[in-house]
Amino acid sequence: MKKLLYITDQDEYSSHNFIAPLFERYMKEHMFVDIVYFSDFKSDFECKDGQRFIVPSRYQNALLSELSSHEVDLASYDFVMVRNDINIMKQVLKEKDYYGYKTAFRFSFPKKVIKMRYDKLHKKSHFMHTLTHTFSSKNKSNIINTCDFFLPTSEKMKEEFFPNVKTKTILCPPGIDPEVLHPNVQHKEDEKRFCYEGTFDKTREFETVLDAFRQVKSPKWRLIIATKEPKQAETLVARYPELQSKIDIRTAKNKDELLDIIAHADIGLALLPDIPIYNTSTPVKILDYYASAVPCLMTQGAHVSSVFSDGKDAWFSAFEVDKIQEKIEALIALSKEEVANIGIKGQERLLDVKNYKTIAKNLASELQA
Repeated sequence: MKKLLYITDQDEYSSHNFIAPLFERYMKEHMFVDIVYFSDFKSDFECKDGQRFIVPSRYQNALLSELSSHEVDLASYDFVMVRNDINIMKQVLKEKDYYGYKTAFRFSFPKKVIKMRYDKLHKKSHFMHTLTHTFSSKNKSNIINTCDFFLPTSEKMKEEFFPNVKTKTILCPPGIDPEVLHPNVQHKEDEKRFCYEGTFDKTREFETVLDAFRQVKSPKWRLIIATKEPKQAETLVARYPELQSKIDIRTAKNKDELLDIIAHADIGLALLPDIPIYNTSTPVKILDYYASAVPCLMTQGAHVSSVFSDGKDAWFSAFEVDKIQEKIEALIALSKEEVANIGIKGQERLLDVKNYKTIAKNLASELQA
């Protein structure tokens, strides 16, 4: 089998919801895979399980030298893939001819771009900030074009953020893990339990969702918030005193606890602003909901419409207070059986089109072709 070195931009202890199932599990059925993580807390290089390299963050600017000094044979790799970090990508490209590997750049979630787009949308963008970003994007495109492969999350994401990249593109979307499905739990209370998984940065505009719930006339609902930022959630919910008794804020320590929280809900929420960073790929929260066969109410958009069908395996809504309220009222009126059936169909749909096992097989096949 061919051999891949995957250099992440993530900390050793961060949540690897994408990396773990795809690269640590299913890709290894088709290729030998070693993975580099970084650590802000460790002072020395560490190798775990023979295939995970933990590198102190201070060596990021001299990563290949650090790996070589610890007997990592870079010439043994057929492919070296870098996730999001263009500076590390430049290091890898510089040594490409010497070691003889092929290069790939994995583009997943451009956090810096999110803030800039949000500021621009709300008239806060500074001219120099925008100019600098434009120059940076052009420079990144030029670097990516010298790679052998480019791996964006979706074709729409490539078109939106890197339209000038011409190198061979292999789509690498997030997916659902067929071996980590969580049983759905049907509660007996006469209410619809909605669940929101995620964070509360300004770009998500979660107050729009809360404004919609404030207008819901039926009392037969409850909102569960599963987040790593409980204080931010509490601060936001405190602005809605009339809703506080109907909202539960919970913190999951790991993925299993998160899926268990979700499994006790009836309907997941993936209502996000209709901006490119959210509408060019399937949000991970949607995949988490359907891992527990919990159907999802999501923002209507071209990408999710290519995966789901409204009323068949999901529900769509425009990201507007009145539209969301109207949809919530309609969902409260559905029977438990109708809701559960949508969840089962949605899970089946994702296992068919966004299955990590299939994604790994296709990715390995295209790299090695």
